[in-house]
Formats: sequence, structure tokens, C-alpha cells
Amino acid sequence: MSTRERILHSLLFELIALAIVVPASALLTGHGAGAMAMVAVTLSLIAMGWNYLYNLGFDRVYGANRLSRGWGLRIAHGVGFELGLVAATIPILMWQLKLGFWAALWLDIGFVVFFLVYAIVFNWSYDQIRARLERQGRLTPIPH
Repeated sequence: MSTRERILHSLLFELIALAIVVPASALLTGHGAGAMAMVAVTLSLIAMGWNYLYNLGFDRVYGANRLSRGWGLRIAHGVGFELGLVAATIPILMWQLKLGFWAALWLDIGFVVFFLVYAIVFNWSYDQIRARLERQGRLTPIPH
């Protein structure tokens, strides 16, 4: 993937996630939508930077042929991403929502579970749509 496509991939990932996470987390936590939006945007910006770096490294290790990746590798990819991100998110949740460690940890676990499933589904869908656009001649194939 080119840098431009990686940025598009990351932006799509985060925008769709925000549309789901903000209303759901406001409903589940009792914090207002504004507070949850601020938390979500902060975490989203951190996640976007981590997403770019993590996926760049993952592609270098496992190759650019994303369609050949099995479900096991996709699950490992999602778990690795979330574990790398969790160290930064707990302190942010504690600070922005004025939560204790355990409350922030449980909220973070909820985010991790959501994003783990979401990342796997999003990336599989993205790869399928991208492959279809390649076959239609609307995108340049990624060199393998």
C-alpha cells in the first residue's frame, strides 16, 4: 500500500469506528456524548498514528499480499495492534473521564473487544473491496 492509501485506510477505519463508538459508549457509560466524543477523538488520533506504524511494520514482516492472509494471521494482527495501543489508552481514559484505574481498565477492555472484532472485519472488507476495484481496473494492484 502506498502512503496515500495507508492514510485513506486509517481515516476510513477511524471515521466508521467513531460513528459507532461515540453513541454506544455514551449510552453504556452514562458520560455525555460530548465527553465520549472528546475521548474517542483523542484515542482515534493516537490510534491513527499507531495504525500507520504498526501496519507498515506488519506488511514488511508478512508481505504485501494481504489477500493471502488467513484468519489466524488476521486475528494475530488485531490482537497485536490492540495490545500495543492499550498502554496509552488507560491513562487517557483515567484523565479525561476522571476514572480510577479499574474503571478505566474495564472501559478499555470494552474498547479492545469492540476494536478487535471491528479491525478484523474492517480489514477483511477493505481488502475484498480493494481487490474488486483492482479487477475492475479502478485501482493499481499492490505489488506482491
